[in-house]
Amino acid sequence: MKNHIAGVDEVGRGSLVGPVFAAAVILKDNLDKKILKDSKKLTKKNREKLEKYIKKNSYWSIGSASIKEIEKFNILNASMLAMKRAIKNLQKKPNLVLIDGNKIPKIKNYNLKYVVKGDQKIPEISAASIIAKVSRDRLITKMSKKYIRYFWNKNAGYGTKDHLSAIKKFGITRHHRKTFQPIHNILSLK
Repeated sequence: MKNHIAGVDEVGRGSLVGPVFAAAVILKDNLDKKILKDSKKLTKKNREKLEKYIKKNSYWSIGSASIKEIEKFNILNASMLAMKRAIKNLQKKPNLVLIDGNKIPKIKNYNLKYVVKGDQKIPEISAASIIAKVSRDRLITKMSKKYIRYFWNKNAGYGTKDHLSAIKKFGITRHHRKTFQPIHNILSLK
């Protein structure tokens, strides 16, 4: 049996809006691993180009955890849930799953290992970081069209100066994570 290694990464943990996303990726042999990098080290245009290339040359899946799940379980556990969903949704079961960070989700009958800074060291994790980031950014950009005042198309929902001033001025939306510190603090002042 062929050795299938899956890389897993999540995105959106520090954002103040929207779900947290995770991607799981098993690369096919024909993919050029040398061109893969941590998604944070690529331009938006390069990430989008690479995402298409990776999707054509891999088995991949995305998992997410909703705002309700983030608020119910906390962001760490919601991230683990998104990762678990991504891993379980893969078309092929991997022999080994390498996860970026220092924690792993609990999944029976899977060989899971974490790799600190894995998105910089392991091509499969770099590929997962790219797919997760492009997918989540696409959703947040779509959401931003309805909520232009919050600049999500520029800040992906993170707590930038513009975003925080917009929250103070216009209040929160149904997409904001109410349990997150800046929003919780703003709400408790009202």
